[in-house]
Amino acid sequence: MELYRGRLIDHIQLVVRDLKASRRFYGAALEVLGIPVGGEADDYFWADELFVSSADSRAAQGVLTGRHHLAFQAKDRAMVDAFYQAGLAAGGRDNGAPGARPYHPGYYAAFLLDPDGNNIEAVFHGEARRSAAAVEISF
Repeated sequence: MELYRGRLIDHIQLVVRDLKASRRFYGAALEVLGIPVGGEADDYFWADELFVSSADSRAAQGVLTGRHHLAFQAKDRAMVDAFYQAGLAAGGRDNGAPGARPYHPGYYAAFLLDPDGNNIEAVFHGEARRSAAAVEISF
């Protein structure tokens, strides 16, 4: 048996009502799993590829956009653009047209709201060297 763990999911963002309560909960739960909180500010914190923010954070844009924010990794800018157009054509709603974002140099993304209001993103992180394309687990 083999499992292939690629990078389909780039990151997940949860927008929460009570950031302090969420920080306590995720801090404790992740600590026992050996995953440290990577950083935090007044309106968000993150651990690995999980981002947790308040509704008034810059990332949430002051709007509760649904239950989740999910980001898919794209191979290049053209793939981000294609994701955006295909999603709009399939009933998605604009939540941020393709373009550069200030999260780090090279971050290029597009955002759509799915039919349930979840914020779905496609992101290309720019030219970079990866340590591994994916992880394969064999039993």
